Amino acid sequence: MGNRRILLSSLLAVLLLLSSCGGAATTGEAPSQPDSSTEIPDQPYEAVDYHLFPSPEDGYVGDVMPFVTDEGTLELYYLYDTDHNGQGYHPIYKYSTDNLYDYTDHGMMLNFGQMSDPDPALGTGCVMQDQEGLYHLFYTGHNDIGNGGMGKECVMQATSTDRENWVKNEDVVFFAPEGYSKDDFRDPEVFWVEEEQCYWLLIAARENVMGGVVLKYTSTDLDNWELDGPLYAPHAQYMLECPDLFCIGDTWYLTYSWDCVTYYAVGESRNGPFEAPEDNILDGMGLTGGNGFVFYAAKPAEFHNNYYLCGWIGRAGLSADSGVYQWAGNVLVHQLVQRSDGTLGVKAPSILEDYFTTDQPVSPVAKEGTVDIDGNTVSLSAEPDAYALADMGTRPATMTLECDVTLDENGCAGFAFGGSEQDEAYTALCLDAGRNLLHYEGYEITEISKYDPAAITRFDFSGGETHHVKLVCENEIVVLYIDDTKALSSRINHSIDGAHIGVFALGCNASFSNISMKVPE
Repeated sequence: MGNRRILLSSLLAVLLLLSSCGGAATTGEAPSQPDSSTEIPDQPYEAVDYHLFPSPEDGYVGDVMPFVTDEGTLELYYLYDTDHNGQGYHPIYKYSTDNLYDYTDHGMMLNFGQMSDPDPALGTGCVMQDQEGLYHLFYTGHNDIGNGGMGKECVMQATSTDRENWVKNEDVVFFAPEGYSKDDFRDPEVFWVEEEQCYWLLIAARENVMGGVVLKYTSTDLDNWELDGPLYAPHAQYMLECPDLFCIGDTWYLTYSWDCVTYYAVGESRNGPFEAPEDNILDGMGLTGGNGFVFYAAKPAEFHNNYYLCGWIGRAGLSADSGVYQWAGNVLVHQLVQRSDGTLGVKAPSILEDYFTTDQPVSPVAKEGTVDIDGNTVSLSAEPDAYALADMGTRPATMTLECDVTLDENGCAGFAFGGSEQDEAYTALCLDAGRNLLHYEGYEITEISKYDPAAITRFDFSGGETHHVKLVCENEIVVLYIDDTKALSSRINHSIDGAHIGVFALGCNASFSNISMKVPE
């Protein structure tokens, strides 16, 4: 993986012998040697089936289209992606769940068309029920040939009486209006507006001059649409993909995606005007934007009296643990939190408490630097350019870990993965108060300060010294939530196959208190 990535355990062992890796090498103190009686033996490890973050066999989950049934079941329609797409691609498949931890795979709902059709490739849309009870699946038809000059993309629909058997309505197809790109006209979102006694359609479009906008159409019959104009036109990005609109209390929220990121804007009414908060990103992104699909194309769903953002985490990029993710991967759902100032936050879905019900003993052991352990509280102290670490043993394949973290004003601390007989190196999932970031890229603890982060979530640590953190882990997917405000979703391959989990502090003081770990029964 190069000198920026995980060193082989044999090389690390040599370096430890030669330079006493850690605080001792930089402070001149005697090397810290763990007491052999405190070594934590590796425990058996076996990967689990994906319950929280499903993906299809031999495929990946692309853009998600949530629909909540009258019975309270969440259905997630999605674009099915593979590594071997042909001329036709992205049929629409479906999962359903009653609890966000047991998903039923319903298979394909709608197939792509022929090259002579407007939809040899399918794009994002929505599922809704009309006022007469018929179900509609609005979606994007995409044809690179260009549909005889009308444009590469159009709005199409299929109908169903049972949401399992869908029939395309080939007579209802419409393209971009004058003044907008014929090739960028996608992701229809349709819903009934009781106050206006009509249907709204929101769609991602691109003004030929000014850039990405969310257009609004209205209709009384779902077949004939009248353009009302842009609902949101920030003129800041090429496109505003997968737009959707929802209300919590008296505040309206418009979600959209671009730059490999899901964004949101806030308005006082359904018609806006909408403004983006200064920080309108809830999960990870590339440090410079556009270099990794951490959490993308997320749409809201009201489910069990809570609002959720339903999207996907991309699959690994060119190398494991790089922090760069490709398009499509696994389902990823965050629970939304409305904050007192009207902005949004995210937290781990509360319903997962019904899944993670069994306490897992936590017995930290000092491994490096100055470590004080008092029950389920670990206090760490490290000199500049050194680190302190406590190891809590083999990480279960699926688990939650919850704790309160206190760290210095400009400190860097977090969770470490590694330390097994197979691989002694520890990589770092960071709470970086010095940079006001959460980040993970597969760097070893000693390498963190050498390189710029790759996959990050911006988080303002100045609001207090202590922060409540929760990890939700299933196989290599590790999601960090902090203060019901932000998430950083990662694929951490260095945390599986028997790797240990620990806590660390880099060049600062930090404490991890009230540590608790839970696994499924």
